[in-house]
Amino acid sequence: MDPCIQRARSIIAQEAEAVSGVAEHVNETFVHVTEMILGLGGRVVTTGMGKAGIIAEKISATFSSTGTPSIFLHPAEAVHGDLGRIAAGDLLLALSKSGETEEVLRLVGPVKAVGVSIIAITQSEDSALGRHADHTLELGRIEEVGRYRLAPSASTIAMLALGDALALIVQEGRSFGPEDFARYHPGGDLGRQLMKVKELMRTDERNPQIQTGATLLETIEVMTTTSGRPGATSVVDDKGALIGFFTDGDLRRLLATDPGSLSSINIEDVMITAPRTISPDAFATEALALLHKHHIDQIPVADQNNCLLGLLDVQDLLDLKIG
Repeated sequence: MDPCIQRARSIIAQEAEAVSGVAEHVNETFVHVTEMILGLGGRVVTTGMGKAGIIAEKISATFSSTGTPSIFLHPAEAVHGDLGRIAAGDLLLALSKSGETEEVLRLVGPVKAVGVSIIAITQSEDSALGRHADHTLELGRIEEVGRYRLAPSASTIAMLALGDALALIVQEGRSFGPEDFARYHPGGDLGRQLMKVKELMRTDERNPQIQTGATLLETIEVMTTTSGRPGATSVVDDKGALIGFFTDGDLRRLLATDPGSLSSINIEDVMITAPRTISPDAFATEALALLHKHHIDQIPVADQNNCLLGLLDVQDLLDLKIG
C-alpha cells in the first residue's frame, strides 16, 4: 500500500477515535444544557478563537437551520464593541480546547454582567473557562494528529461532533421536522427535495379534467388543448370528485385494439377507475418515487375526500432536478 494512503487512513482513524472518546464524556450535564437551550428566550451565541472559532461558526449555522436562533460572536471583535450583540436571554456557547484562550476568557466578565449563562466546550471543567462557565461539556484529553501533533485537528472534529449532537438533540426537542426544515432551506438541492406536491402541481387551466358523460373525442380535445399538453386528464363527477383517469398511453392501447368511432365511445367505458392519487402535502421526492414505482408519468392530486385539486407531471419534477 502506498505510504500516503496508509498515513491518511491512520489520521482518519485517530480522529474517529477522538470523536468516540467525546461520546463517552456525554453525561447529565448535556441533558441540562439541552433543557436550557429549549427554554431559552434569546439566541445561542457561539464563540471561539482560531480553528475553534471556525467550528463555533458552523455549530451556530446548524442551530439556526434547525430551529434555534443563533449567531457567532468573534471574541476579539467582541471586546471592541461587538458585545452589544449579546443580551439578557441569550446563552453563550464558548469553545476552547485548552480552556485557557485569552480572547475567550475576556468575554466571561462582561457576558455574565448582563445575565447571560455560559456553556463551555473544552477539555476539562478544571480549566479557567470551565471554572467560570455555568456548565461545561467536556471533551476529555485529546491529542492532535499528524506528524507533529500541532495543528488543531482531532480536537476540532471532536468539538464539531459534540456541537452537532447538541444542536440536533435540541432540534428533536422542538419537534422540528421536514416541513420546518423546508421553510429554512428554500434554495438549492435541499430546498427542491423538500418541496411539496402542492407547490408543483398543475392547477386551474393547466389541470385537465372532464366530466362524466363526455365522449372519448371530447376527452382527447381536452388533453391536447390544455396548456402544457400533459397527455392525460382526470375524470370528475358533477361535484368535482375524482372518479377516473385517462392518458395518451390508454388511448394508444385502445386504438390498437378497437379503432372505432371516437365520438361514440363514452369516457366511463375506457377510463382508469379508482386511479392512484397523491396528497398535495406529500413531498416531491415521494411523488417521484411513486411515479417510478408504477411506471407512470402523471398522477392526479386529490384531497382526503377525493376531490380533484390538480395534476402532477413527472416532467415538472425533472425540470426542477428533483430526484
